[in-house]
Parts: sequence; structure tokens; C-alpha cells
Amino acid sequence: MNLRFVEAFLWVARLRSVTQAADKLCLTQSAVSSRISSLEEELGVPLVDRRERHFRLTHAGNRFLVYAERLLEVQRQLKGEIGTPEPSAMTLRIGGIESVLHTWLIPLIGRLRESMPQIEFELTVEMSPVITEQVRRGSLDLGFSTLPALGEGIRVETIPPLEMVFVGRRADAGGKPWTLERILERDVLTFQRGSQPHVALLDLIRDAGLASSKIHTVSSISALVRLIENGFGIATLPRAAALNMAAHADIAILDATVALTPLPLHASYWGYPGAPHLDAAVQAAIAFAREYAGPPAVGRKSAVATRRAASHRKNR
Repeated sequence: MNLRFVEAFLWVARLRSVTQAADKLCLTQSAVSSRISSLEEELGVPLVDRRERHFRLTHAGNRFLVYAERLLEVQRQLKGEIGTPEPSAMTLRIGGIESVLHTWLIPLIGRLRESMPQIEFELTVEMSPVITEQVRRGSLDLGFSTLPALGEGIRVETIPPLEMVFVGRRADAGGKPWTLERILERDVLTFQRGSQPHVALLDLIRDAGLASSKIHTVSSISALVRLIENGFGIATLPRAAALNMAAHADIAILDATVALTPLPLHASYWGYPGAPHLDAAVQAAIAFAREYAGPPAVGRKSAVATRRAASHRKNR
């Protein structure tokens, strides 16, 4: 039994689409259909119910899917045990939200290039709903976003969240701490409407019993930074991204008396039992994301943590 044909069947079953499986495997639809037909001929039973308008496996197809995963897992174990030479090239399709791009995505790419010189990257930077949909459709091998991708066969792991902070021009830093009331006297910039940072900011304002009609939403971190530099207002950004960009932009993290809700992150990915090197690259990327803590906060605690500690000492 040709395991390439088994792999084609596996991806058709996972993605529930010959078209998407063909894109995933870089094959034509006719080639994928031919491989499945060859399997059906060899097994003597139909695996896909072609009478249905929507994709559906036959009873035999569902039973064979279990064996297909086992066969490819055995292949992976054999390659790892015997030590098959690494492929000359391997493509890893990674997607991430812009917050990830401006924090640890570039260091991640550098780390993978060092450990896996044969790797080639296809990078996608999009909003969370787009990233999760592309993972679900099989267009991405691995996606980092605020939302988990949902779908049969998709694996999801929680990544440490990104600390969010208020950011203004360097001239705004220093002096007395910024209360939420003082911040709301300015125009406030945050991520696109309906995003986690946008919703969390509105919740923070509402819970404080305050109101503001000057909340602006921007989908690009680079645009947010340019707006801050030009005095448009104060923005909410991941601390690591703000520190990275402060090296070449007129921005600074503000000493605020309120803490923003951290930005949650999830890694959504497919398993590759028939491709151990690709599976290893995905796992290495997730491990790096888990371990990466971002640039240090210049050896100091956050303003909120410092004030809480001082208050605790005072009340002892």
C-alpha cells in the first residue's frame, strides 16, 4: 500500500475537501482523487460517499481513517528509529497576529533556521479569525492567535499571554503616574473593533465607572506607533512589542496605575505523523513560543506591581 496515497486520504478526511487537501499537499485535485481511487480499488470498498452533495466518508472510510493514522505514525517512528536522512528542503507555513510579529516571531524564525537549515518559511500575518480559519482549512501548518482554531484533528496549546501596557510619546513618560481618568483625557488607540484588547479596554473603563468617546481602533501596530509619535493619543500595546519598537521610535511605556488584561495566545496546528521533520519543526516553534519571555523590563517591576508591594508593606 502506497503511504503517499494513505496521506492523501488522511488530509481529505481531515479537511473534508479534496480541493483543500490538494492545496495542502501541493497536488492537483485530480491527483488527489486518483490516489483515493487507487486506495479504494486496492481495498475493494468505497472510502468516500460520492452520492452525497456534502463531503462524507463511508463506514469503511471512517474505519480506514483509524488505520491510516496508525500507518503514518508507524512510518514516522520507523524514520526516527532508522535515521532517514533529512529532506533537502521543508516548507513550514506559519501564521500569527501582528502582536506576535512584533514580539517573538522573528527570533523564532532565526532559531528554527539555526537548528533546521533546510527549512523554508511561508509567513502570514493576519487577524485572529483569519489565522484560525486558515489553520482549519489546512492553509497553515501552525497558527498563533488569540483564538484557538476549532476542528476535528486540530491540536491547540495555550501559549503564555502577552502583557499589555499603555504607551505614549517619550515626553509623556516620567512625572506622576497615569491614572485611568488622566489617560481618558487623551484620545486612546487600541486594536481593531471587537478584538480582545479593544473589548478589555472598554470593560476596564466601564468597571471603573468612567466613559470615553475617544476610543480609536487601528489594525496595524506600526500605524499605532506612528500615530503615537505624532501626538494623536495614547495606545495599548504588548509590553515586549513596545520595548522593541521604542529602540527606533519616539514612544515609551507609561507608568499607569491600572493594569490591562494580558493578551491571550493559542498555538493551533496539525499533526504530521507521516512527516517527522515537519512535525518536529512545529513542536520546536511552540516550545520557543512558550519559553520566550520578551525583552526584560530593564530590571524593574511594573508600576502596578511596585505600588501593590509598597501598599502591602505599609499595611503590615
